[in-house]
Amino acid sequence: MEVFLADLVAAQRARGDEVVVLVHGLPLPDDPPWLKRVPVLCQAVYAPLAPVFPFALRRLLREFEPQVLHLHMPNPSAFSALLFAAALRVPWVVHWHADVVAAKGRARLSLAYRLYRPFEQLLLARAARVIATSPPYLDASEPLKRWRDKCSVIPLGLDLSRYPAQPDMKQDSWTCGAFRVLAVGRLSHYKDFPTLVRAVSGLTGVELLLAGDGEQRSELEALADAAQGRVRLLGAVSDARKDALLANCDVLCLASIERSEAFGLVLLEAMRYARPCIVSELPGSGMPWVVREAQAGLLAKPGDVADWRRALTLLRDDARMRGEMGERAARSVHRLFSMQACADAVARQYTLAGVQADTPTPRRGLLVVIPARNEAPTLPSIVAELIEAGHPDIVVIDDHSTDGTGEAAERAGATVLRAALPLGAWGGMQAGIRHAIAHGYSSVITMDADGQHDVAAIRCLLAERDKADVVIGAHPARASYARRIAWNWFRRISGLAVEDLTSGFRLYNATAMQLAVSEAATQLDFQDVGVLLMLRRAGLRLAEVPVPMNPRIVDRSRVFDSWWTVTRYMAATTLLCLARRPYRPVPRRSG
Repeated sequence: MEVFLADLVAAQRARGDEVVVLVHGLPLPDDPPWLKRVPVLCQAVYAPLAPVFPFALRRLLREFEPQVLHLHMPNPSAFSALLFAAALRVPWVVHWHADVVAAKGRARLSLAYRLYRPFEQLLLARAARVIATSPPYLDASEPLKRWRDKCSVIPLGLDLSRYPAQPDMKQDSWTCGAFRVLAVGRLSHYKDFPTLVRAVSGLTGVELLLAGDGEQRSELEALADAAQGRVRLLGAVSDARKDALLANCDVLCLASIERSEAFGLVLLEAMRYARPCIVSELPGSGMPWVVREAQAGLLAKPGDVADWRRALTLLRDDARMRGEMGERAARSVHRLFSMQACADAVARQYTLAGVQADTPTPRRGLLVVIPARNEAPTLPSIVAELIEAGHPDIVVIDDHSTDGTGEAAERAGATVLRAALPLGAWGGMQAGIRHAIAHGYSSVITMDADGQHDVAAIRCLLAERDKADVVIGAHPARASYARRIAWNWFRRISGLAVEDLTSGFRLYNATAMQLAVSEAATQLDFQDVGVLLMLRRAGLRLAEVPVPMNPRIVDRSRVFDSWWTVTRYMAATTLLCLARRPYRPVPRRSG
């Protein structure tokens, strides 16, 4: 819950929201001013007790004057919001991370929940909206049954920027040659690590690493000793070591047997590194739902050693299956479980709760638009480079390809739109720009799918976006003799001071995006001279920056490949330039 909250707040602040967070813990020297920690006196039945929490909340309510109170449950300290008029005057959104599960044999927890439940229900009654993290958890939650009319499902998200693309493999701990199984989490009874250890103990060529610490450590150490070196306990690990373990394992396992495991954020962390997962098929938990939605792994019966052994054997013996599941996992993190999408969905819940924003919500960031037709050989590597460079929001417009371009783009991690009718390059770009507008993006970059544009050059375009509405990535050196003649003619008749008139490597801001999808722009065949004339006539600012290009394509001109093409193109552009001049009818003579 704490990891997710940190990522959510970062995404909300990036949106322009002003957020103050009150959590348990000792203040740290590098805490930002918006993060307030309250010391915990002790733990009682798995819950932190912080007597000064209500006083800290009252002070924040008075000083910050929030428009909405976002409460994360379960957390007994959240009940203090029921005490203050300042809290009761604003809408509440309750984020329901898990039910309090009182399993058999845990009498203290059962007794504590009898005292806890009335306050829990008071909190839910007061809430304007309730957020559950998966459909199965919402359906199975007994405490939420009375409040289904104000519940919505928003899956947890992952801030992918926090995870290194290439973790430090010096942190790796695996034995060479073994099938590498990883489990991460507190060594607690509901995680059911003993079942996983016993399953691995009966297999050859398999090594299990347990990363975490907790009350079951002694029991697990005894089981690990009996496993003849197949199981090792690493204890608590740093984030860097956890990233290395996730990036280099063959499969991540989550064997939990109670609905206390409501979602399993570590599944998303493994999927970010394209690792398949095996999870318990636990009714009412979000774990199996995450794996099914992502098509990223296998399910095993909770507590069933034989069934866990079956699932492990299946993945151990089928490397192709592991690879396909891993690819789907990586795509799904971007498509289904991004923190940006989660933050946007939470913002909609604030609106439904009755929160009135003082200022318009800022738009989302950058979308990369790639029109493609039969570009399967080059497109996957471009998408991979974009994701690696920190541009995961990619939409590919598949313009009736016959070589599997769309499927290849989806496997690489892009969103694919398939055209009902042939669009052409400019039509594909417009479709992508319309998609960006519909989904609230503040800017787009258009680029070709054949690899001629250097992904690293995107930073050159972004560096100029504050100075212009449209930034063009120029590479005049690619011009053939015929192309140079055509460009000189275009510049002469249009007055455009642009070196590379036909470059499709452009950045459009929100204003330029609206013009690019206008009716007049839709009637054009290409993104070059006609669009530039429209932009200039609308008073928008144009900028051009030199960018590197793929040397294999620098000298290849796909537009001006013959003198006949040059002549025809120059004639059409001349008519376009003449047509934009105002028509002045000659007055008729009387008599």
